[in-house]
Amino acid sequence: MKRLAAVAAIVVVAVVLAYAGYRLVLRSRPSLPAVVTRDANVRALVAPPLRARVARAILGSAVDHRIAGPKLIALTFDDGPYPVDTPALLAALHDARVPATFFIIARDADQYPGLVRAIAAAGDEVANHTATHPNLDQLDDAAVAKQLADAATDLSRYVHDPAVRTFFRPPHGRFRPATLIVAQRAGYDTILWNDDPGDWRDVGAPVILAHVARFATSPEILLLHNGRPATVAALPAIVARFRAAGYTFVTVGEMLARVTPDQLNRAARTPL
Repeated sequence: MKRLAAVAAIVVVAVVLAYAGYRLVLRSRPSLPAVVTRDANVRALVAPPLRARVARAILGSAVDHRIAGPKLIALTFDDGPYPVDTPALLAALHDARVPATFFIIARDADQYPGLVRAIAAAGDEVANHTATHPNLDQLDDAAVAKQLADAATDLSRYVHDPAVRTFFRPPHGRFRPATLIVAQRAGYDTILWNDDPGDWRDVGAPVILAHVARFATSPEILLLHNGRPATVAALPAIVARFRAAGYTFVTVGEMLARVTPDQLNRAARTPL
């Protein structure tokens, strides 16, 4: 009987340890920060020590201290510009009377410089999305620095927006801690996001809207994509939902002037 009890106890301990391991490895991965400013501790934000991971595995969201902050939203659009979709997107933003931040690929800007100028002329922000849109986690430090510098040089031929040399987003959200440190040394804040509705996939406007409404945060940097017709179609409804909830639309630069990086990185979910 005692032996059976001992075996049962061992089984229980094994199950508990297995679940804890699952939580630690799969569930306690550090959530992606919305921003990594040029003076931030990169490793603390994206590669916390084991003790922090253990605490998150045990305590879950209790260690995150999420707080609802100001109701501000920055619409951000990656990629492009593109000859058909970008004008449609600019028209939708104009009709909705909201600003946005465009993370532009310099290679595409060189093909359509007039569209880059049109983005700036509309009052939208133009920021750096690298020269050729590579996977930066596969590049060494020198190659990352060159991607940023080449993009800044090219984009500066067409617009005079300081965001070209101060705001950067890694393509596909792929990076190593060293990638962000290179960006910091080059004078960049890395701008990630609070929500990614997956509009880069083949999904319709209703799916995008439902996701955005469910996962809204305050404040929020929303990741969207240039060159996606469904995104353009969803935009009026997205703007209407956030406006009805009392949000103000800002560029990334305006956002960082009004809230702290910690407020963005700890923004609580506030479904619309």
